[in-house]
Amino acid sequence: MSKALEAPKRITIFAGHYGSGKTNIAVNYAERLALLGKRTVIADLDIVNPYFRTKDSLERLQGLGIRVISPEFANSNVDLPALPSSLYGVVELRDSWAVLDVGGDDRGAYALGRFTPYILEENNYEMVYVVNFSRPLTADPEGAVEIMREIESACGMAFTAIANNTNLGRETDVATLRRGMELASQLSRLTGLGIIFTSAEKGLADSVPGEELFGLELQKRYFDIN
Repeated sequence: MSKALEAPKRITIFAGHYGSGKTNIAVNYAERLALLGKRTVIADLDIVNPYFRTKDSLERLQGLGIRVISPEFANSNVDLPALPSSLYGVVELRDSWAVLDVGGDDRGAYALGRFTPYILEENNYEMVYVVNFSRPLTADPEGAVEIMREIESACGMAFTAIANNTNLGRETDVATLRRGMELASQLSRLTGLGIIFTSAEKGLADSVPGEELFGLELQKRYFDIN
């Protein structure tokens, strides 16, 4: 079991720049919580990208007993779908373990800002910055910090941890993982935030000796979008 799941907070928020892979991580994290016997809900706050949603994995998630909350027009051609009122229940009612997938960049983080007061008041959350150092705007730690601060400013809440999800899609190899780990360590030193995990496709993660990696089951359209 990943150390990230040994003592999870009631609310775990995954946010990062477009293409960081946060949705795939959020889905996998919610699945692991459910398999640990926790009553789990996953909420999609990504109003920036209408093409890659937690709703893509709806059947699989519901099969594990996970409640899925997503914008009414997810997977449609509506650019800015309204957030459902049931999202307030996720942060106000404390009877389940919640995973929040927050969209894209500072614009997507404004959606999270609506719930920030409730989350801060409960103070039982982890806000994880998902970073992929193979993306242009987060190709180095300095660029990653800039995006991080934009998201924090937009939602009114600071990150508490880093998830390193550096990948090149189908071309990801061990060298890619090692490079991402080094850059994530630099980002950790710059920000003072710990690295909650480094993730990789499960087959690749299992092939790397001496590292505890968060192995991902990739969503159907992962390589097409990430």
